[in-house]
Amino acid sequence: MDGWIKLHRKILDNPIVCKDSDHIAVWTYLLLNATHKEYPTVFKGIKIILQPGQLITGRKVIAEKFNISESKVQRILKSFEIEQQIEQQNGNKNRLVSILSWIDYQDSEQQNEHLVNNKRTTTEQQVNTNKNVKNDKNVEKVKKKDIIPKIKFAEFVSMTQEEYDKLLEAHGQDKLNRIIETLDNYKGSTGKKYTSDYRAILNWVVTRVEEDERKLTLVRGGGNGGKYQAGYAGVSEASRKAASRGAETFIGSPGRESGLTTEEVQRIASNFD
Repeated sequence: MDGWIKLHRKILDNPIVCKDSDHIAVWTYLLLNATHKEYPTVFKGIKIILQPGQLITGRKVIAEKFNISESKVQRILKSFEIEQQIEQQNGNKNRLVSILSWIDYQDSEQQNEHLVNNKRTTTEQQVNTNKNVKNDKNVEKVKKKDIIPKIKFAEFVSMTQEEYDKLLEAHGQDKLNRIIETLDNYKGSTGKKYTSDYRAILNWVVTRVEEDERKLTLVRGGGNGGKYQAGYAGVSEASRKAASRGAETFIGSPGRESGLTTEEVQRIASNFD
């Protein structure tokens, strides 16, 4: 992997990252392997676009790289997540990791380095062909990137109009409304904050909504006093068993009464109408 990253001095003031040498090693690994630009890939069988500061990795790969036990790698990643250094979403064989502070310490420097490299290449070529040309004629003026204001699309969800339009084009209005409502409810109930709500949506909210749409089917139960049952349509038997153990339950265990009144289920299910 080519390129470079910025290792800021502030890392020395971070007690989570600097807890011991293994923590520093894992943190550096994440920084070095995160993508610096949008990159298409597949995660959990779904095509996604990795955003700057994201990577797909696994604890086994990291453990082998630094000769650390897999259990310790798992503890380190969990501590990073708890302290809001990263977000991670687990797959069957790997995990999607998002470095939350990436944009604060990496993006602008990556862009500046790219500009510097372009200037250096242009200057060197012109010096080789004509040494009498003044260097100041080879320097391009770089405009500062305008700060784009974010719009509040829900109580706890904000993004730029361009980001919203991209999501609208990709998912349509009805699905986008559910995506925004899902993130808004999550942030409102947990107090979670994101550097970019748009990245959070790409990272996990879209997947969550699509999984709920695919797996959740409400069927009016016969003779159960006006209550509903929750069933998972088109899901393997293994997934059904996992759900019954509470791994993927939403309203109630599949095939059992949810215990909710008709009005309560209708309110919860309204996001999927």
